[in-house]
Amino acid sequence: MRRAAIAAAALALAAGLAPLAGCGFHLRGQTPLPAVMAAPYVDARDHYTPLYAALDARLRAAGAVPAPNAAAASAVVRLSVDDSGRELLSVTADNKPGEYEVYYAAEFSVSNGPAELLSPKQVKLTREYGYDESAVLAKEHEEESLRVALAEEIADQILRRLAAL
Repeated sequence: MRRAAIAAAALALAAGLAPLAGCGFHLRGQTPLPAVMAAPYVDARDHYTPLYAALDARLRAAGAVPAPNAAAASAVVRLSVDDSGRELLSVTADNKPGEYEVYYAAEFSVSNGPAELLSPKQVKLTREYGYDESAVLAKEHEEESLRVALAEEIADQILRRLAAL
């Protein structure tokens, strides 16, 4: 009886996913990359930013094997801008910060030797958060979490553009 229930559940799951197979659906992190992106090199000034880490992880998850340098790469992804920060949005009645906006900006391009595969593209994402000076450490942690989430969203956008090459 139990085996029949498990078999029925597996069949129902397979039947439910079958329509998704033909629509281009892919699990997150499983974006297929073209052959030119098999061994990419990410050219960035700083290899320790949230965006660089997220992009490297997503490229590896998609099956790419990052090249050790630009000469050995099948394509070069240039991160010419990788910047983040915060801006004050509002102040309270007693002239203290009330809200901040965290932003993450990036500019990237892709080339294969002298050929430009993707011209420079700019992406800037923002998120707002309320500030409370009685919870400074918590708000600093929230800001850093937002910054990492924005970098991951930008890495996802870059990967989708690379998949479309």
